[in-house]
Amino acid sequence: MSVVERRAMADTDPDELERRIARTRAELAQTVDAIADRVSPKRVAERTVADVRTRAGHFVASVGDALGVTPRPLPAATGDGAGPDRLWEEEPPNLAPVLIGLGAVLVVGAAVALLRRRGRRR
Repeated sequence: MSVVERRAMADTDPDELERRIARTRAELAQTVDAIADRVSPKRVAERTVADVRTRAGHFVASVGDALGVTPRPLPAATGDGAGPDRLWEEEPPNLAPVLIGLGAVLVVGAAVALLRRRGRRR
């Protein structure tokens, strides 16, 4: 029997076909499970929460750098039992100047918007 004849027989051999079908089914089941896991609302929510936590950590670090203070990791992340009042290594930052500046910017912005609106009406 030649190689071609043996290959032709292997292609039509019921046991070989069943093995191929079983292998294909298993691969397809893995693919479907991976897709289902990827689009699962629970998994999407978990990935979103992880992304938000990462972004929030970067934001807190950049604000801390801007204010000249070093924030500690959140107690939930470290598990050391430190409360929220121990978030800063140093004294808590004095936010009063920042809030006053922000308020001033908002007042000036509102005044400019009102003046522009009045100018358009005339």
